[in-house]
Amino acid sequence: MNQLRRLPELLGPALLILATAWLGLEVSSYLEAYFLDTLVKVAIVVALYLFIGNSGVLSFGQISFVALGAWTAGLLTMPESQKRLEMPGLWHFLLTTNVGNAASLALAAVVGGIAALVVGLPLMRLSGLAAGIATFSVLEITNNVLTFDGKIGPGVNNFSSVPATTGIWQAAVACLICIAVAYVYQRTRFGRMLRATREDPAAAAAAGISINRQRLLAFTLSGALAGFAGGLYVHLQPLASGGLYLDLTFITLAMLVVGGSGSLLGAVVGALALNGIFSFFSAATNTVVVFGWHLKVPSGTAEIVLGVLMAVVLILRPSGITGGRELFLPRRRRPVADLEKARATT
Repeated sequence: MNQLRRLPELLGPALLILATAWLGLEVSSYLEAYFLDTLVKVAIVVALYLFIGNSGVLSFGQISFVALGAWTAGLLTMPESQKRLEMPGLWHFLLTTNVGNAASLALAAVVGGIAALVVGLPLMRLSGLAAGIATFSVLEITNNVLTFDGKIGPGVNNFSSVPATTGIWQAAVACLICIAVAYVYQRTRFGRMLRATREDPAAAAAAGISINRQRLLAFTLSGALAGFAGGLYVHLQPLASGGLYLDLTFITLAMLVVGGSGSLLGAVVGALALNGIFSFFSAATNTVVVFGWHLKVPSGTAEIVLGVLMAVVLILRPSGITGGRELFLPRRRRPVADLEKARATT
């Protein structure tokens, strides 16, 4: 019965993703690109939630694993002729190796997970401001290596020749996979132990829970999901390493916090709401039709609206739109007569 009550924790976010995908198919091909971008952002934010939401440790470095996933999937699916033309300095192995779309996404997840494991071994001993600064340094290092080391990265060039294979249903299925992984993790004893370290680290340590080990496990899983999302992203649109840096870091963190960092539902709602609003006003710079009215806004309106909305939400609801709560079925109340009978028998 308890498992049945918890089922909406998974079904609620999943239905939101399916509804978004269905709407994306009903709009024009021009607006469909915004729905695709929103679904990929949901996958990224869910990856952030798996570590940040469950551990309570703020990390600025998760986008570095998104960048590594995009780098992996992008390089391994570009035609060799294009790589020789655009990135002649690549290592021979990277220059000559090509795989299919599904394999590139799997390898992107593997690379993201391995990188998170290696980075997390020393960093998961840190907490608070020190952890935030250390993870930010990981983001800075990753961005500079992929930007300036021509032997392994695209340099300042875009991944312009990567096959655009991320369609609306592939993005939706990928989101569902990320949501399912995050849900299963938080329902396991490892997820419960990590949340215990978030609520009271001293009590958790006294109960025999290894804080470092639990954080490292979540950090690695989060890195794998982030790499997977990065693979989707690079197959969606041409990317440069600069597009996987500070802007994406802060907007995805804002989505998580505004939605409610303490719940999977909050991660999905925050990503859908904020990226939906941002996409709408971005499209409105080129005029959109709303109930028969032609709406055109100046450039920069999307950023202003998003900033004002985030400030208002966090002032009125500091714990986010969802309050950090999941969906669940209410407990069935037993009739008073049954309660009195139970007491009498005891």
